[in-house]
Amino acid sequence: MFILIGIGVFVFYSLLVFYIGWSGWSWIKPKVSARFRIWYILALIVLSSSFVWGRIFSNVALFNVVGSYWLAIFCLLIMLLPLVQLSVWLLRFTKLPRPRIHNWAGSLTLIILISLIGYGSFQAYSPVVRVYNIHIDKQVEGMERLNIVMAADMHFGMLSGVTHAKRIVKEIKALQPDIVLYPGDIIDDNLDVYLKKGIDTIIGDIEAPYGVYASLGNHDKFDGRMEELIEALERSHMRVLYDEVITVEDKLTLIGRKDRTEADRSELKGLMDGVDHKQPILLLDHQPYDLDIAKENGVDLMVSGHTHRGQIAPAHLITRAIYENDWGHLQKGSFHSVVTSGFGFWGPPIRIGSRSEIVQINLTFSDYQKE
Repeated sequence: MFILIGIGVFVFYSLLVFYIGWSGWSWIKPKVSARFRIWYILALIVLSSSFVWGRIFSNVALFNVVGSYWLAIFCLLIMLLPLVQLSVWLLRFTKLPRPRIHNWAGSLTLIILISLIGYGSFQAYSPVVRVYNIHIDKQVEGMERLNIVMAADMHFGMLSGVTHAKRIVKEIKALQPDIVLYPGDIIDDNLDVYLKKGIDTIIGDIEAPYGVYASLGNHDKFDGRMEELIEALERSHMRVLYDEVITVEDKLTLIGRKDRTEADRSELKGLMDGVDHKQPILLLDHQPYDLDIAKENGVDLMVSGHTHRGQIAPAHLITRAIYENDWGHLQKGSFHSVVTSGFGFWGPPIRIGSRSEIVQINLTFSDYQKE
């Protein structure tokens, strides 16, 4: 079954690559020599397979960089080309010369493509701070408010690398958090890159009075034992909650769940046995599913990532259809869900229709008095 699905995906992808290649070929053919056309075909073959090679040879920077930018080009052209070709077809009913229409269409496609990649790269590498003000109707002795800073989906690796890691440290420190939460996808499937680039040391510089805590996501994977991955992340001065419940200074309860993709993930109800519901209960769960279950079990605030808010529009329409809350703040009675679009990216190093972000949650309790 899986083999048939794999063959189907390969054939479908190949047809899309052929469509892109044919579209480019029809534009360049009258303008270039036969030798250049051969190089064009070879380049298309190399580019279209580069993402696969990047996943196989995950420690080779060239494959990863080329493959990721090819994915960006591929995604954008699949959306752009049908619109351009429809416009060319409609313009055939005008008096404009067909060769000129064809030339303009190709040049315009190239300009739009380059512009979108530039804009998307800016959106991916220039994070903003999203602020949410949330009130929990519980008393916490000695605490009227809590400044939570949350970031997810950093996907630290080849492209979301050292510079992006330094950026998150600078941004989080500027927010002066009381507590820092990372609900998953800290690394991008490759612990070796995370360690060799020294990203573990860089983000280990983040501290907060009540601590730094993380849960794991579907890309926090490692070929060895999961314990080795957790130990490596905890050397970055974060406490990884792997289906665990802890109490922070007898004021807050934190629950960190295994990712939904893990077969041995515990039920939330079981994790919450013995939890003091008089304390604020904060849940880190990478994928924002089962909000009603969290609500029914007395969770006050659930923080998640995973969706990337689609990363490249119009994929946000898909995430909006899949998740009850695919981005932002959703309140259901006394329960609150906050989902971030993520600090990094997966695959194409661009964001269009979404923005790299860090989330600040100003949490207040029942003793809080507005100034």
